[in-house]
Amino acid sequence: MRVLLVGGGGREHALALGLAGDPAVEALVAAPGNPGIAAVAQLREVTPTDPAAVAALAVEVAADLVVIGPEAPLVAGVADAVRAKGIAVFGPSAEAARLEGSKTFAKDVMTAAGVPTARAYTCEDAAAVARALDEFGAPYVVKDDGLAAGKGVVVTDDRAVAERHAAECGRVVIEEYLSGPEVSLFVVTDGEAAVPLLPAQDFKRVGDGDTGPNTGGMGAYAPLPWTPPNLVDDVMRDVVYPTLAELRRRGTTFAGLLYVGLAITPSGPRVIEFNARFGDPETQVVLALLETPLGGLLHAAATGTLGGHPPLRWRDGAAVTVVVAADGYPAGPRTGDVITGADRAGIIHAGTRRDADGTLRSAGGRVLCGTATGPDLAAARDAAYELVRDVELAGAHHRTDIAAAAVDSRITIPG
Repeated sequence: MRVLLVGGGGREHALALGLAGDPAVEALVAAPGNPGIAAVAQLREVTPTDPAAVAALAVEVAADLVVIGPEAPLVAGVADAVRAKGIAVFGPSAEAARLEGSKTFAKDVMTAAGVPTARAYTCEDAAAVARALDEFGAPYVVKDDGLAAGKGVVVTDDRAVAERHAAECGRVVIEEYLSGPEVSLFVVTDGEAAVPLLPAQDFKRVGDGDTGPNTGGMGAYAPLPWTPPNLVDDVMRDVVYPTLAELRRRGTTFAGLLYVGLAITPSGPRVIEFNARFGDPETQVVLALLETPLGGLLHAAATGTLGGHPPLRWRDGAAVTVVVAADGYPAGPRTGDVITGADRAGIIHAGTRRDADGTLRSAGGRVLCGTATGPDLAAARDAAYELVRDVELAGAHHRTDIAAAAVDSRITIPG
């Protein structure tokens, strides 16, 4: 199987490692890729959000499967263009990707499907914003209705901050706050059959103790020792299957990766958001534990044969990833700084570039991830932080508390 992987971030590096480790994948091309991906794939230049260019590249490299990593190409219709060439693609159509591209659309689907989620209003002017904030009260939850690379959500007790974010976004979804620990559940689906992966937890705030602004994610771990034993079954029954059925009813089959962001509230799991692709950095830990060959799994979803795929196999133990971010991230990250110590197994490249002379430099806000496995969560955490300590990047920062509460059994589900 020849695979074309679209994207160039940490998620795509993790996907590339998984695909390269599948014996059925005889050739892996990544576009545009990054210096880490270059170790396991041939890199090609392409604009990931240009449907015609990606489709043409898929034909040129004779791809049997195209895997689309980021959300922007999906919303732009890249999967549709590739499918039109008769090539299997892992990733939903532009219409189905509206689950992520429009918070309003996602809420509409959830309401129609009876999915448990927060009450919400879509607001386009200051008066509507004020009414919604009055109704729900603090903490205020204000979400940019469109794509915002994981940074379009503000959760705050400060009403002025909430109103300012709404004004900056223009069209927002304001919803009631959901209390309880958060869980990310990835579900591979061909539109009818659906296979859940291991639940993970990520860390959105930039600072220790969940302080500071939201980011694209500062770390993650899996599995989650504190979740109820029936969590995945309940979410599949109450969220995933009803959502897929509602989309089919609308003539918009969702085939690809359905990311379900959950809050485990006193009333049970509630959906915070849907995404239409693998999450970053949760992908790094989930795929580190997946023993089933990744290429075959994604190909089954892309070709409508997921129902006949063997049950997934998982490695024992746990995985932790810690993100190393550039100086100034998330507000205005500094780029171009030299990186050393990033040549070890377990270092995932998220925002890097390489000079002609081989010098590795920062090229984004989230630069690298130290990803490690271990026999238990504590061991995996220690190993991940050991990787991070060996990375040298001027002004870089990382959270020091990734998975700490889970290791210390400090996470409780409110009752």
